[in-house]
Amino acid sequence: MNDWMGENAGVDYLLGEYKGKNVIKTEKLFFNGVGNKDVYNITSPFRINGIDHIAGRVESRESETDSKTMFFVRENGDQGSKNYILDKNAQILDLQDPFFCATNDEIVLGGVELFFDKGKLNYRTRFYKGPDLSRLESFACGPDGMKDIRLISIRDEICIFTRPQGPIGGRGRIGFMTIGSIDYLPRLKAEQYLSAPLLNNEIDREAWLGANQILLLKNGTLGVLGHIAHFSEGSKKNYYPIAFQFNAQTKKASKMEVIARAQDLPGGNPKRKELANVLYPGGLARLGNGEAKLYAGARDSEAYEITIKDPFLKYE
Repeated sequence: MNDWMGENAGVDYLLGEYKGKNVIKTEKLFFNGVGNKDVYNITSPFRINGIDHIAGRVESRESETDSKTMFFVRENGDQGSKNYILDKNAQILDLQDPFFCATNDEIVLGGVELFFDKGKLNYRTRFYKGPDLSRLESFACGPDGMKDIRLISIRDEICIFTRPQGPIGGRGRIGFMTIGSIDYLPRLKAEQYLSAPLLNNEIDREAWLGANQILLLKNGTLGVLGHIAHFSEGSKKNYYPIAFQFNAQTKKASKMEVIARAQDLPGGNPKRKELANVLYPGGLARLGNGEAKLYAGARDSEAYEITIKDPFLKYE
């Protein structure tokens, strides 16, 4: 499908195209009410009962398994504030890397759930829904070992982006399928997720990808905010936010592009030194003026709001 890349193309190709041309401004976000824990891998703001919220992964610096998803609002309701406070009326979820999905006015969100299977730590994507953030109930989950499942509702169907690994997806690929209603999501079987056609199978097998947020564009196609990642220098992880257009009717994807890097940010304090080049996109808010705000976790320890050129404008 993405024959623009050619066989075995990957991160180096995309970085060569990028050259730091997208980032306009970077601003670190601060979160109160969580003690000395880190907040990172945040969503873009989403409105619940007239109030904008951000969900974030809250975690001790020394751990990766005590993660919680918590919800925050701007301090004093100031729309320009970079300080957020914990919404004490919202539930706390046992999830990593939260996301929010647009599905016909329902609150549908989720994240990565850790669990033990035969004594070994495993993970899956867990979905919640409810009338507000204080009354969320788990209603579906993806197959064991699959992160980064994302949804959007368009034309009376639910578009699902999957992320298989292993024999099907290697280190991680993006797949696509549709269902008729969100009510069918709990009945999906693992083999349905795993058999979804892949969008980007030409990518270098040493790299991995995932979708992070799906946006409906003005022309009816989908804007996919995602990430591409690889190892360098042994165990050093490198994560880069990417964007591309996807036509759900023709099943055609546009050229992917890197839209930001951790190197574009001020120096920070990574969770571990091998995570210094990790920039994980959680959401993107389009501003309507040719710019967008990218909300991302940096270095597995911090959260940033990054003003960039709108990567989806050219498709409209």
